[in-house]
Amino acid sequence: MVLERKYIGLILAICSSCLIGTSFVITKKGLQRSSTEHGCATDSHRYLKNPIWWIGLTTMVGGELLNFIGYTFAPAILITPLGALSVIVGAILASIFLKERMGPTGIIGCVLSLIGAVIIVLHAPEDPDVQSVQELVQYMTQPGFMIYGVLVIIVTVGLIWKAVPRWGKENVIVYVAICSLIGSLSIMAIKAFGIAVRLTIAGNNQFKQPSTYVFAFMCVIFVLTQVNYFNKALDTFSTNVVNPVYFVFFTTATIIASAIMYQGWHTNDAVNTISLICGFLIIFCGVYLLDSIARTKHNINDEHG
Repeated sequence: MVLERKYIGLILAICSSCLIGTSFVITKKGLQRSSTEHGCATDSHRYLKNPIWWIGLTTMVGGELLNFIGYTFAPAILITPLGALSVIVGAILASIFLKERMGPTGIIGCVLSLIGAVIIVLHAPEDPDVQSVQELVQYMTQPGFMIYGVLVIIVTVGLIWKAVPRWGKENVIVYVAICSLIGSLSIMAIKAFGIAVRLTIAGNNQFKQPSTYVFAFMCVIFVLTQVNYFNKALDTFSTNVVNPVYFVFFTTATIIASAIMYQGWHTNDAVNTISLICGFLIIFCGVYLLDSIARTKHNINDEHG
C-alpha cells in the first residue's frame, strides 16, 4: 500500500511538472498576443482580456493543485526534485512554439541550475508533519520566522519601489526575486489554509478560527503579487531564461523559509552540509550564465530597436 501511494504521488508530480512547463509557454503566447507596438502587455494589464493567457493561468493552477495533492501521497524528498521537469518541458515547447533558442551557454546554465536545485532538495532537512492550523501558527510565530517574514516584505517592497523601475527591464532576477520571496511566504499560507480545509472536511470546522481567514487573505495577496511580477518577467524575457531561474529561486527560497520556520538547518551530518553548500554554488554559476544571456539579448534588442 505504501509503495502504491508513492507511485501515485510520483505520477501526480510528473503530470504537474508537464502542466506547469506547458503553462509557461501558453502564458507567454497570451502575453505576446496582448502586446502592441506601443508597449508590453503587462504595462496596462491587457493580458487579462486575452483567453490564451487565461488558459495558461488555468493550466498552471491545475499543475500546482496536482503537485499539492502529490505531497499527500509521497514524501517531499521524491516530489520536489521532479519540479525540474517543468523546466525541460518548457524549454522543449518554447523552442517549438515560441522559436526560442538557448544556445550552448544557456543549456549549460540551465543544467547547472537544475543540478544545484536537485542537490539542495535531496539534502535539505525534512519538515515535521503538521496536523493542525494551531500547530502551524506556533511555528510561524517563532521569532526566527517572524524576522524572516518581515525581512521578505521589506526587501520585496524595496525591490518593487526601487529596483523594478531601474533594472526590471534589464535584469530577469529583479522580477523573479519578487516572485520567489513572496512565494516562499505564500507556500506557508497555502499549506495552512489547506490544512484548515482538510480538517473541516474531516468534521473539525476550522473556519471558526480567525487564523483561517488570515491565511486565506494572505494567500490571495501573495498569489496576486506573484502572478503580476511573473507575468512581467515572461513579458520581458525569454521563457527559457525565466523558467529555470524562477524554479531555482523559488525552490531555494521555499527551502530556506521552511528550514527557518521548522528550525531545521542545524544538522550533524557533514555530508548534507557540504552538499547544500555545493548545491548553492552550482546554482549561482548556472543562474549567472542565464542572467548573462538575458542581459546580452536585452542589449542586442536595444541596439536593433
